[in-house]
Amino acid sequence: MAALNPRSVLVTGSNRGIGFGFVRHLAGKSNRPEWIFATCRDPEGPRAQDLKDLAAKHPEIVIVPLDISDPSSIKTAEAIVTEQLKGVGLNLLFNNAGMSKPNTLESVTPEEMAEVYQTNVTGPMMVSQAFLPLLRKASQESPQKGMSCSKAAIVNISSHVGSITDIIGWHFVPAVAYRCSKAALNMLTRCQSLGFAEDEILCVAVHPGWVQTDMGNRLGQAAMTVDSSVQDILSTLSHLSEKDNGSFVNWEGKTLAF
Repeated sequence: MAALNPRSVLVTGSNRGIGFGFVRHLAGKSNRPEWIFATCRDPEGPRAQDLKDLAAKHPEIVIVPLDISDPSSIKTAEAIVTEQLKGVGLNLLFNNAGMSKPNTLESVTPEEMAEVYQTNVTGPMMVSQAFLPLLRKASQESPQKGMSCSKAAIVNISSHVGSITDIIGWHFVPAVAYRCSKAALNMLTRCQSLGFAEDEILCVAVHPGWVQTDMGNRLGQAAMTVDSSVQDILSTLSHLSEKDNGSFVNWEGKTLAF
């Protein structure tokens, strides 16, 4: 199995949950990235303390303020990352930040639908657009042939509940806005895979499992720990290639139905 060895990584929503797990695991690798850009909305807030403590121990972690629903915040973050990289590209982008609201077909409001869609779909779209030049640069300058997550990749953290073909847990978790947003994120991933194919930027949607995060535990006791999910996802990403471009997979690499 090939090793996951990107020189630079950016993670949105990195102050807690799966995003924090990505940052911690990447920083703990023997072949750790040279730059790990850990972004979150409020780096100075109490919810970012664990991230700040981790960054204090790992100089490769650069904390960057980023609100993925705010175009000006995205532009500022892109400028910070570009300056830090000093002329080289960005290898791996994790569109991880997301949100959910408990709602049903009867209770969901237009405002809730718009808010969830803005965070879970429009945000990843805008972030990917902003960092596309850096991803292209990484791909162009890489000696690797074909596609890989070490070369240039966009990884959109999705959910199995966004599958239109395989409707799971409907009676347990309607979460209408969340389901619709993740189905849309999956389509965005497919579009990105087609649009960025000539640039050899690998684009995939990943279901991390039912993970013990603030969001996951709202539904009961989640089945997987953050460490377990993140470790398996990073292992899966290490062997994805052009044959997987535009795919929807779970944490173990199993293909899921759109």
